[in-house]
Amino acid sequence: MTMKAVTTVADAVAALESAYPPALAESWDAVGLVCGDPADEVTKILVCVDPVESTVDEAIEVGAQLLVAHHPLLLKGVHGVPADTVKGALVHRMIRAGVALFCAHTNADAADPGVSDALAEAIGLRVTAPLNPNPDGRTGIGRVGDLPEPEPFAAFVERVARALPATEGGVRAAGDPNRRIRRVAVSGGAGDSYLATAAKAGVDAYVTADLRHHPASEHMATAAAPALVDVAHWASEWPWCGQAAGVLRAALGGTVSVEVSTRRTDPWTAQSAGAPTRTGRFTG
Repeated sequence: MTMKAVTTVADAVAALESAYPPALAESWDAVGLVCGDPADEVTKILVCVDPVESTVDEAIEVGAQLLVAHHPLLLKGVHGVPADTVKGALVHRMIRAGVALFCAHTNADAADPGVSDALAEAIGLRVTAPLNPNPDGRTGIGRVGDLPEPEPFAAFVERVARALPATEGGVRAAGDPNRRIRRVAVSGGAGDSYLATAAKAGVDAYVTADLRHHPASEHMATAAAPALVDVAHWASEWPWCGQAAGVLRAALGGTVSVEVSTRRTDPWTAQSAGAPTRTGRFTG
């Protein structure tokens, strides 16, 4: 009698590490299997951005044996995970519930395709190159791509807002609303360290998250600087969840059910009543 093949945590990890090689991760990063037995069977996987209480709750509720997250749970070195700490409590809950945790962070950022490819696709860009390429010219942080047709910056900002899940912070923009946008740079997650790189790439606009006042102000004071679109960190990386789910479905041959978390784990939950909620105000 032929025994039914069992899909394990190790099988899922192998698929993910093939798509998002650990060697692409930054030296300071913490990626890979955080907890769980590689030999355990997997029938359901949940993919999310943040391994937090809400998504751990969801993994347990839907009966997932593996939670795949973009952000690391234990990025900084720890000497223990006692259950009376926030992160320790999550580790204990997952172990008790039989849920393994795998994280793909900067390796997923740099992979081809990776986090920024998913962001570019959501916006409707045709990717042409990495924004900050690795020596192989194929992998690296961020992507540069083109819109099918040029459009005013005001319309482009609305395009970005429609493409990404809504957050309380909405979408902020800096630039002439009438500027024609065709070539665009994107970088999922915090991207102000690549402002100069985007300017050198000759793009019309740069879409990223977590832009700070002074770097953005200094950038906009530079002649011919790309217009800026600042979105929520979580929202910029959420499209990757669908990409990672696709990797798992393709590699595991339909033996596992893979779901994408739709729980908003952006930390901001409110803003003042008078503040704009979607596209912010344009600077002249």
